[in-house]
Amino acid sequence: MANGNTVVLVGNVTRDPELRFTPAGQATASFGLAVNRRWQNRQTQEWEEATSFFDVVCWREMAENVSESLVKGARVIVTGRLEQRSWETPDGDKRTKIEVIADELGPSLRWATAQIVKNERRGPAGEARPSGGAPRPARPVPNEPMAGEDEEPF
Repeated sequence: MANGNTVVLVGNVTRDPELRFTPAGQATASFGLAVNRRWQNRQTQEWEEATSFFDVVCWREMAENVSESLVKGARVIVTGRLEQRSWETPDGDKRTKIEVIADELGPSLRWATAQIVKNERRGPAGEARPSGGAPRPARPVPNEPMAGEDEEPF
């Protein structure tokens, strides 16, 4: 990433990641990130705060890991690059958006702990290859009882 287009953001996830697949089967996930900045006004001595909102896009294995791991409210660290995307609406209006394309993403451990589970490595055809890591636990489907539960959550 020596092209001068590198960003590092620390913030809170504003919406659960949305996992999608391209027509070629490539995984992509996107989520919102709120980054707060706090400073003391030198004239009033009052603390002031501003929040910036960013859309973060992840690809391939990271997209799948993000969709299984992150939830709204999680504090994360994102490194990546800014990318501008343009399109035209069905009404003919031109739109432009700047997104953060994530290269690395992890939990912020400033006010929380995390448990890291290494994924199995996959070969070109999708077959599992040994990685020496423990198998990843399955994530429960929302509104489905977890294994061992006798009743619905609501």
